[in-house]
Amino acid sequence: MSSRTSQIGQPVTIRRAVARDAKRLTRLVRGSGAYEGKYASAVAGYRVGPDYIEAHRAFVAVGADEHGDRVLGFYSLVLAPPELDLLFVADDVQGRGIGRLLVAHMQSEARAAGLDRVMVVSHLPAEDFYHRVGAVRTGTAFANPPAVPWDRPEFEFRIPSG
Repeated sequence: MSSRTSQIGQPVTIRRAVARDAKRLTRLVRGSGAYEGKYASAVAGYRVGPDYIEAHRAFVAVGADEHGDRVLGFYSLVLAPPELDLLFVADDVQGRGIGRLLVAHMQSEARAAGLDRVMVVSHLPAEDFYHRVGAVRTGTAFANPPAVPWDRPEFEFRIPSG
């Protein structure tokens, strides 16, 4: 577990996701403002289940609120082939450093696993974010209707050795 203070002014802890986080992570994905309108079909019916959490390196960023720990965001790192599979930050805390903390944590996990690069297929509205956090554009993932009827940019994080 690591703890840092983000730009939201409260300590943020990044910990391994556990099965009981599944419903909260699913709500975060389905409720993302980045997937409204024409993008809604990409997350309609999407589920982050306990089985997914157990099979992948999924981590959550949590912060304290009046109800206890609140999930502010999460990511999932797949080791083979190396891919940042999911990265979501709650709409109301975007722009406050949570995504940057999650990416830094993912890079640390990737380094510890011996990876030298991690690819990510970006959602179009997240393209600028990935540029800002140091990912390099490497290509295009072409549309795969009906699930994803639009092309998406592919990025790569280069992971320097420790």
